Amino acid sequence: MADLADDELLRAHVQGDPDAFTELFHRHRDRLWAVALRTVGDREEAADALQDALLSAHRAAARFRGDSAVTTWLHRIVVNACLDRIRRRQAHPTVPLPDGTGHGHTGRFEPGHATGGVEPAAPAPDHDTVLVVRQALAQLPPEQRAALILVDVQGYPVAEAARILRVAEGTVKSRCARGRAKLALLLGYLRPRAAEPTSSGESPAAVPSVTPGNLAADPDVPSGSSRAAGDGSQEEE
Repeated sequence: MADLADDELLRAHVQGDPDAFTELFHRHRDRLWAVALRTVGDREEAADALQDALLSAHRAAARFRGDSAVTTWLHRIVVNACLDRIRRRQAHPTVPLPDGTGHGHTGRFEPGHATGGVEPAAPAPDHDTVLVVRQALAQLPPEQRAALILVDVQGYPVAEAARILRVAEGTVKSRCARGRAKLALLLGYLRPRAAEPTSSGESPAAVPSVTPGNLAADPDVPSGSSRAAGDGSQEEE
């Protein structure tokens, strides 16, 4: 089954193969988890959003028309599930519990067979820059955050991100440009506490710059290539 293409796996699932969707999920779980975690910004909510998305994809597979890649379709469902959760959270704010290891939320998607959990690996310890960038990302409007994560963090071309988000390419470019500008301002307020000057007179820590490198350097998600698209100057549609 591992030698089947994504669309063949999806067709096999629709035709009743009990293992096809699990294979498809395992094939793309790392990137789907990375998008969910970075979009929502909370491990437990990201696991819940990803499970919601996978259940939706599992049920809606027969309606997949093949007018985009299966991965585009999956990412679209995940991003929409994440944005729905963000909007609900904004409409009904709660006091979050401290972010732990996610015990109690396995993130397990089970259409009859265990997938082994959502999270691809145990998290490594966070460091200051990652925490600061994560805080800043969480303060962006959801649409700008989703565009930045797809383009700057996950390395998708603008055209592919536009297909995932179902907006024009110019809208993706505009959201990315505006998001980067807001991040630059936010990072000035959220920068890590400056280190005490050393005996040699070294300067305190500088404000993190907004680059694909520090956007992507998150120990809670698997590492991968991150290719930034060029900034767009077109206005958001």
